[in-house]
Amino acid sequence: MKTNRRQFIGTGGVLAGAAALTPLFQSYKSDHSNFRKSKKGLQLSFEPYELQLKHVFTIASNSRKTTPVMLVKIEWEGFTGYGEASMPPYLGESHQTATNFLGSLDLAQFTDPFRMEEILEYVDRKEPGNAAAKASVDIALHDLVGKLMNQPWYRIWGYSPENTPVTTFTIGIDKPDVVHDKVKEAAPYKMLKVKISDGTEKQMIEAVRSVTSVPLCVDANQAWTDRQKALEMIYWFKEQGVVFVEQPMGKSNYDDNAWLTQNSPLPIVADEALQRLGDVQKISGAYSGINCKLMKCTGMREAHRMLELARSLGMKVMLGCMTETSCGISAAAQLSPIVDWADLDGNLLISNDPFKGVEIVDGKVTLPELPGIGITKI
Repeated sequence: MKTNRRQFIGTGGVLAGAAALTPLFQSYKSDHSNFRKSKKGLQLSFEPYELQLKHVFTIASNSRKTTPVMLVKIEWEGFTGYGEASMPPYLGESHQTATNFLGSLDLAQFTDPFRMEEILEYVDRKEPGNAAAKASVDIALHDLVGKLMNQPWYRIWGYSPENTPVTTFTIGIDKPDVVHDKVKEAAPYKMLKVKISDGTEKQMIEAVRSVTSVPLCVDANQAWTDRQKALEMIYWFKEQGVVFVEQPMGKSNYDDNAWLTQNSPLPIVADEALQRLGDVQKISGAYSGINCKLMKCTGMREAHRMLELARSLGMKVMLGCMTETSCGISAAAQLSPIVDWADLDGNLLISNDPFKGVEIVDGKVTLPELPGIGITKI
Protein backbone atom coordinates (compact mmCIF):
# COMPACT_ATOMS: atom_id res chain seq x y z
CA MET A 1 0.00 0.00 0.00
CA LYS A 2 1.38 3.42 -0.95
CA THR A 3 1.81 6.01 1.78
CA ASN A 4 0.40 9.42 1.01
CA ARG A 5 3.41 11.75 1.17
CA ARG A 6 1.40 14.59 2.68
CA GLN A 7 -0.01 12.30 5.33
CA PHE A 8 3.52 11.06 6.13
CA ILE A 9 4.89 14.57 6.43
CA GLY A 10 1.97 15.68 8.60
CA THR A 11 2.16 12.68 10.90
CA GLY A 12 5.93 12.88 11.01
CA GLY A 13 5.77 16.53 12.05
CA VAL A 14 3.39 15.71 14.88
CA LEU A 15 5.54 12.82 16.10
CA ALA A 16 8.71 14.88 15.78
CA GLY A 17 7.16 17.64 17.87
CA ALA A 18 6.21 15.16 20.58
CA ALA A 19 9.64 13.54 20.47
CA ALA A 20 11.35 16.90 20.89
CA LEU A 21 9.68 17.37 24.27
CA THR A 22 10.88 14.05 25.69
CA PRO A 23 14.46 15.11 26.56
CA LEU A 24 13.14 18.28 28.23
CA PHE A 25 10.72 16.30 30.37
CA GLN A 26 13.30 13.66 31.24
CA SER A 27 15.90 16.30 32.14
CA TYR A 28 13.48 18.13 34.38
CA LYS A 29 12.33 14.99 36.10
CA SER A 30 15.88 13.74 36.68
CA ASP A 31 16.64 16.99 38.51
CA HIS A 32 13.46 16.75 40.59
CA SER A 33 13.38 13.14 41.75
CA ASN A 34 11.12 14.06 44.66
CA PHE A 35 8.37 14.80 42.11
CA ARG A 36 8.95 11.49 40.36
CA LYS A 37 8.53 9.67 43.66
CA SER A 38 5.40 11.58 44.60
CA LYS A 39 2.32 9.49 45.33
CA LYS A 40 0.02 12.49 45.26
CA GLY A 41 -2.48 12.54 42.40
CA LEU A 42 -3.59 15.53 40.36
CA GLN A 43 -6.36 17.54 42.00
CA LEU A 44 -8.99 18.96 39.64
CA SER A 45 -11.41 21.71 40.66
CA PHE A 46 -13.70 23.99 38.67
CA GLU A 47 -16.21 26.81 39.03
CA PRO A 48 -18.74 28.42 36.67
CA TYR A 49 -18.21 31.99 35.53
CA GLU A 50 -20.14 34.36 33.26
CA LEU A 51 -18.27 36.66 30.90
CA GLN A 52 -19.77 40.11 30.40
CA LEU A 53 -19.27 41.46 26.88
CA LYS A 54 -18.56 45.16 26.40
CA HIS A 55 -20.97 45.27 23.45
CA VAL A 56 -23.78 43.06 22.19
CA PHE A 57 -22.02 40.57 19.90
CA THR A 58 -23.88 39.74 16.69
CA ILE A 59 -22.97 37.27 13.95
CA ALA A 60 -25.03 35.90 11.05
CA SER A 61 -26.93 33.44 13.25
CA ASN A 62 -27.31 35.00 16.71
CA SER A 63 -26.60 37.79 19.22
CA ARG A 64 -25.50 37.68 22.86
CA LYS A 65 -24.25 39.89 25.69
CA THR A 66 -22.72 37.16 27.88
CA THR A 67 -20.78 33.91 27.48
CA PRO A 68 -20.73 31.09 30.05
CA VAL A 69 -17.28 29.74 30.91
CA MET A 70 -15.88 27.20 33.34
CA LEU A 71 -12.69 28.13 35.18
CA VAL A 72 -10.54 25.10 35.98
CA LYS A 73 -7.55 24.39 38.24
CA ILE A 74 -5.24 21.39 38.40
CA GLU A 75 -3.08 21.33 41.53
CA TRP A 76 -0.07 19.13 42.24
CA GLU A 77 2.77 19.37 44.77
CA GLY A 78 2.15 23.06 45.48
CA PHE A 79 1.86 24.08 41.81
CA THR A 80 -1.38 25.22 40.12
CA GLY A 81 -2.29 25.14 36.45
CA TYR A 82 -5.24 27.19 35.18
CA GLY A 83 -7.62 26.32 32.37
CA GLU A 84 -10.85 27.52 30.84
CA ALA A 85 -13.85 26.25 28.89
CA SER A 86 -15.63 28.97 26.91
CA MET A 87 -19.08 27.80 25.85
CA PRO A 88 -21.06 30.10 23.54
CA PRO A 89 -24.54 28.51 23.39
CA TYR A 90 -24.44 27.65 19.69
CA LEU A 91 -21.69 25.09 20.36
CA GLY A 92 -23.97 23.00 22.56
CA GLU A 93 -22.06 23.10 25.86
CA SER A 94 -23.14 24.78 29.08
CA HIS A 95 -22.31 25.12 32.76
CA GLN A 96 -24.35 22.00 33.35
CA THR A 97 -22.72 19.83 30.68
CA ALA A 98 -19.25 20.99 31.75
CA THR A 99 -20.06 20.30 35.40
CA ASN A 100 -21.25 16.81 34.53
CA PHE A 101 -18.20 16.02 32.41
CA LEU A 102 -15.53 17.50 34.66
CA GLY A 103 -17.17 15.92 37.70
CA SER A 104 -16.87 12.50 36.06
CA LEU A 105 -13.08 12.73 35.72
CA ASP A 106 -10.72 11.07 38.16
CA LEU A 107 -7.39 12.85 37.67
CA ALA A 108 -6.25 11.78 41.13
CA GLN A 109 -5.30 8.42 39.59
CA PHE A 110 -2.41 10.21 37.83
CA THR A 111 0.61 10.94 40.03
CA ASP A 112 2.90 12.24 37.26
CA PRO A 113 1.66 15.33 35.32
CA PHE A 114 4.41 14.82 32.73
CA ARG A 115 2.51 11.82 31.38
CA MET A 116 0.44 14.28 29.38
CA GLU A 117 -0.45 11.95 26.52
CA GLU A 118 -1.85 9.34 28.88
CA ILE A 119 -3.80 11.90 30.90
CA LEU A 120 -5.29 13.71 27.92
CA GLU A 121 -6.14 10.47 26.12
CA TYR A 122 -8.06 9.44 29.23
CA VAL A 123 -9.90 12.77 29.27
CA ASP A 124 -10.72 12.63 25.56
CA ARG A 125 -12.04 9.06 25.71
CA LYS A 126 -14.13 9.59 28.83
CA GLU A 127 -17.17 10.77 26.83
CA PRO A 128 -17.75 11.98 23.27
CA GLY A 129 -18.15 15.70 22.64
CA ASN A 130 -17.51 18.15 25.49
CA ALA A 131 -14.68 19.75 23.47
CA ALA A 132 -14.52 22.97 25.50
CA ALA A 133 -14.61 21.11 28.82
CA LYS A 134 -11.79 18.88 27.57
CA ALA A 135 -9.88 21.96 26.45
CA SER A 136 -10.07 23.39 29.96
CA VAL A 137 -8.27 20.32 31.35
CA ASP A 138 -5.73 20.36 28.51
CA ILE A 139 -4.92 24.04 29.10
CA ALA A 140 -4.63 23.63 32.87
CA LEU A 141 -2.33 20.62 32.44
CA HIS A 142 -0.11 22.51 29.98
CA ASP A 143 0.01 25.45 32.38
CA LEU A 144 0.95 23.15 35.27
CA VAL A 145 3.69 21.31 33.37
CA GLY A 146 5.12 24.54 31.98
CA LYS A 147 5.31 25.92 35.51
CA LEU A 148 7.02 22.75 36.73
CA MET A 149 9.60 23.22 33.96
CA ASN A 150 9.71 26.98 34.62
CA GLN A 151 9.32 27.60 30.88
CA PRO A 152 6.60 29.08 28.64
CA TRP A 153 5.16 26.67 26.10
CA TYR A 154 6.32 28.65 23.08
CA ARG A 155 9.88 28.00 24.29
CA ILE A 156 9.24 24.34 25.06
CA TRP A 157 7.96 23.97 21.49
CA GLY A 158 10.97 25.89 20.16
CA TYR A 159 9.08 28.89 18.74
CA SER A 160 10.45 32.42 18.39
CA PRO A 161 8.24 34.97 20.20
CA GLU A 162 9.22 37.77 17.81
CA ASN A 163 7.42 35.88 15.02
CA THR A 164 3.96 36.40 16.49
CA PRO A 165 1.44 38.02 14.10
CA VAL A 166 -0.84 40.98 14.63
CA THR A 167 -4.27 40.00 15.86
CA THR A 168 -7.52 41.00 14.26
CA PHE A 169 -10.13 42.81 16.32
CA THR A 170 -13.71 41.70 15.65
CA ILE A 171 -16.47 44.07 14.55
CA GLY A 172 -19.88 42.42 14.94
CA ILE A 173 -22.89 43.12 12.75
CA ASP A 174 -24.59 46.38 13.74
CA LYS A 175 -26.01 49.67 12.51
CA PRO A 176 -23.52 51.94 10.71
CA ASP A 177 -23.26 54.49 13.53
CA VAL A 178 -22.50 51.73 16.06
CA VAL A 179 -19.98 50.18 13.67
CA HIS A 180 -18.28 53.57 13.39
CA ASP A 181 -17.91 53.74 17.17
CA LYS A 182 -16.59 50.16 17.41
CA VAL A 183 -14.00 50.79 14.69
CA LYS A 184 -12.82 53.98 16.40
CA GLU A 185 -12.39 52.02 19.65
CA ALA A 186 -10.32 49.48 17.68
CA ALA A 187 -7.88 52.13 16.40
CA PRO A 188 -4.80 50.44 18.00
CA TYR A 189 -5.33 47.27 15.96
CA LYS A 190 -3.68 46.77 12.58
CA MET A 191 -6.29 44.41 11.12
CA LEU A 192 -10.04 44.03 11.67
CA LYS A 193 -12.35 41.06 11.30
CA VAL A 194 -15.77 42.11 10.02
CA LYS A 195 -18.79 39.90 10.62
CA ILE A 196 -21.36 39.89 7.82
CA SER A 197 -24.64 38.21 6.97
CA ASP A 198 -26.37 37.77 3.62
CA GLY A 199 -27.50 41.28 2.72
CA THR A 200 -25.32 43.26 5.14
CA GLU A 201 -22.03 42.81 3.29
CA LYS A 202 -21.63 46.19 1.60
CA GLN A 203 -23.21 48.13 4.45
CA MET A 204 -20.77 46.64 6.96
CA ILE A 205 -17.64 47.07 4.83
CA GLU A 206 -18.56 50.61 3.78
CA ALA A 207 -19.24 51.57 7.40
CA VAL A 208 -15.83 50.23 8.44
CA ARG A 209 -14.06 51.82 5.48
CA SER A 210 -15.53 55.24 6.31
CA VAL A 211 -13.42 55.18 9.49
CA THR A 212 -10.26 53.15 8.73
CA SER A 213 -8.05 51.90 5.89
CA VAL A 214 -6.42 48.97 7.77
CA PRO A 215 -6.54 45.50 6.16
CA LEU A 216 -9.74 43.53 6.78
CA CYS A 217 -10.85 39.93 6.85
CA VAL A 218 -14.49 38.95 6.50
CA ASP A 219 -16.30 36.24 8.45
CA ALA A 220 -19.56 35.13 6.83
CA ASN A 221 -20.32 32.39 9.40
CA GLN A 222 -21.91 30.24 6.63
CA ALA A 223 -24.22 33.09 5.58
CA TRP A 224 -24.11 32.59 1.80
CA THR A 225 -26.09 29.98 -0.13
CA ASP A 226 -25.42 31.13 -3.73
CA ARG A 227 -21.82 30.48 -4.75
CA GLN A 228 -21.92 32.81 -7.76
CA LYS A 229 -23.16 35.68 -5.63
CA ALA A 230 -20.53 34.82 -3.03
CA LEU A 231 -17.78 34.93 -5.66
CA GLU A 232 -18.96 38.31 -6.97
CA MET A 233 -18.98 39.68 -3.44
CA ILE A 234 -15.47 38.34 -2.76
CA TYR A 235 -14.16 40.15 -5.84
CA TRP A 236 -15.71 43.34 -4.43
CA PHE A 237 -14.16 42.59 -1.03
CA LYS A 238 -10.72 42.37 -2.62
CA GLU A 239 -11.17 45.87 -4.03
CA GLN A 240 -11.97 47.03 -0.48
CA GLY A 241 -8.72 45.71 0.99
CA VAL A 242 -10.01 42.41 2.38
CA VAL A 243 -7.24 39.82 2.89
CA PHE A 244 -9.23 36.58 3.26
CA VAL A 245 -12.78 35.28 3.77
CA GLU A 246 -13.79 32.90 6.53
CA GLN A 247 -16.45 30.17 6.16
CA PRO A 248 -18.46 31.73 3.31
CA MET A 249 -20.95 28.86 2.83
CA GLY A 250 -22.49 26.06 4.88
CA LYS A 251 -20.00 23.74 6.58
CA SER A 252 -21.56 20.66 4.96
CA ASN A 253 -21.53 22.24 1.49
CA TYR A 254 -18.15 20.79 0.47
CA ASP A 255 -18.59 21.13 -3.31
CA ASP A 256 -19.60 24.80 -3.35
CA ASN A 257 -16.88 25.78 -0.89
CA ALA A 258 -14.35 23.89 -3.03
CA TRP A 259 -15.61 25.67 -6.16
CA LEU A 260 -15.38 29.01 -4.40
CA THR A 261 -11.83 28.30 -3.21
CA GLN A 262 -10.80 27.32 -6.72
CA ASN A 263 -12.20 30.52 -8.25
CA SER A 264 -11.75 33.06 -5.46
CA PRO A 265 -9.15 35.84 -5.70
CA LEU A 266 -8.81 35.62 -1.89
CA PRO A 267 -7.97 32.70 0.42
CA ILE A 268 -11.01 30.87 1.82
CA VAL A 269 -10.58 29.76 5.44
CA ALA A 270 -12.56 26.99 7.15
CA ASP A 271 -14.07 27.63 10.58
CA GLU A 272 -17.37 25.87 11.25
CA ALA A 273 -16.31 23.10 8.84
CA LEU A 274 -13.36 22.33 11.10
CA GLN A 275 -13.49 20.81 14.56
CA ARG A 276 -10.70 18.35 15.24
CA LEU A 277 -7.54 16.81 13.79
CA GLY A 278 -9.41 14.30 11.62
CA ASP A 279 -11.20 17.13 9.81
CA VAL A 280 -8.03 18.76 8.47
CA GLN A 281 -7.35 16.11 5.83
CA LYS A 282 -11.04 15.85 4.93
CA ILE A 283 -11.47 19.55 4.11
CA SER A 284 -8.04 20.22 2.62
CA GLY A 285 -9.41 20.15 -0.92
CA ALA A 286 -12.20 22.62 -0.23
CA TYR A 287 -10.41 25.45 1.61
CA SER A 288 -7.19 27.45 1.40
CA GLY A 289 -6.66 27.42 5.14
CA ILE A 290 -8.00 26.56 8.59
CA ASN A 291 -9.04 28.57 11.63
CA CYS A 292 -8.07 26.44 14.62
CA LYS A 293 -9.79 27.13 17.96
CA LEU A 294 -8.81 25.48 21.23
CA MET A 295 -12.40 25.31 22.44
CA LYS A 296 -13.46 23.25 19.44
CA CYS A 297 -10.45 20.93 19.15
CA THR A 298 -10.02 20.02 22.88
CA GLY A 299 -7.02 22.22 23.57
CA MET A 300 -3.35 22.95 22.96
CA ARG A 301 -2.20 19.40 22.28
CA GLU A 302 -4.57 18.86 19.37
CA ALA A 303 -4.31 22.43 18.07
CA HIS A 304 -0.54 21.95 17.79
CA ARG A 305 -1.05 18.81 15.71
CA MET A 306 -3.72 20.41 13.52
CA LEU A 307 -1.54 23.39 12.64
CA GLU A 308 1.41 21.19 11.73
CA LEU A 309 -0.73 18.87 9.61
CA ALA A 310 -2.39 21.77 7.78
CA ARG A 311 1.03 23.23 7.02
CA SER A 312 2.18 19.90 5.59
CA LEU A 313 -0.86 19.96 3.29
CA GLY A 314 0.09 23.39 1.97
CA MET A 315 -2.70 25.24 3.76
CA LYS A 316 -2.69 28.61 5.48
CA VAL A 317 -3.12 28.48 9.25
CA MET A 318 -4.93 30.75 11.64
CA LEU A 319 -5.62 30.75 15.37
CA GLY A 320 -9.08 31.83 16.46
CA CYS A 321 -11.02 32.04 19.68
CA MET A 322 -14.39 32.47 21.34
CA THR A 323 -15.07 35.24 23.84
CA GLU A 324 -12.65 34.02 26.49
CA THR A 325 -10.63 35.23 29.44
CA SER A 326 -6.90 35.86 29.13
CA CYS A 327 -6.44 32.24 30.24
CA GLY A 328 -7.77 30.71 27.03
CA ILE A 329 -6.33 33.44 24.82
CA SER A 330 -2.86 33.17 26.35
CA ALA A 331 -2.92 29.40 25.89
CA ALA A 332 -3.69 29.77 22.18
CA ALA A 333 -1.11 32.54 21.85
CA GLN A 334 1.68 30.09 22.74
CA LEU A 335 1.15 28.68 19.21
CA SER A 336 0.91 32.06 17.50
CA PRO A 337 4.53 32.31 16.26
CA ILE A 338 3.80 29.62 13.63
CA VAL A 339 0.53 30.94 12.15
CA ASP A 340 -0.25 33.23 9.23
CA TRP A 341 -3.08 35.04 10.98
CA ALA A 342 -4.43 35.38 14.50
CA ASP A 343 -7.86 36.32 15.75
CA LEU A 344 -7.06 36.35 19.47
CA ASP A 345 -9.19 39.20 20.73
CA GLY A 346 -11.73 37.30 22.86
CA ASN A 347 -10.40 38.72 26.13
CA LEU A 348 -10.51 42.25 24.70
CA LEU A 349 -14.28 41.98 24.18
CA ILE A 350 -15.10 41.35 27.87
CA SER A 351 -15.25 43.60 30.94
CA ASN A 352 -14.58 41.07 33.74
CA ASP A 353 -11.34 39.24 32.91
CA PRO A 354 -10.03 37.44 36.04
CA PHE A 355 -6.57 36.88 34.52
CA LYS A 356 -3.70 38.89 33.08
CA GLY A 357 -1.67 37.34 30.30
CA VAL A 358 -0.83 37.91 26.66
CA GLU A 359 -0.86 41.56 25.58
CA ILE A 360 -1.45 43.31 22.29
CA VAL A 361 1.29 45.88 21.69
CA ASP A 362 0.89 48.07 18.59
CA GLY A 363 -1.58 45.48 17.30
CA LYS A 364 0.87 42.57 17.69
CA VAL A 365 0.42 39.49 19.89
CA THR A 366 3.08 39.85 22.59
CA LEU A 367 3.93 36.83 24.71
CA PRO A 368 4.81 37.34 28.37
CA GLU A 369 8.02 35.90 29.83
CA LEU A 370 6.09 33.70 32.25
CA PRO A 371 6.10 29.89 32.57
CA GLY A 372 3.23 27.70 31.44
CA ILE A 373 0.65 29.56 29.39
CA GLY A 374 1.87 32.92 30.69
CA ILE A 375 -0.91 34.13 32.98
CA THR A 376 -1.38 35.48 36.48
CA LYS A 377 -4.61 35.43 38.49
CA ILE A 378 -5.92 38.91 39.25
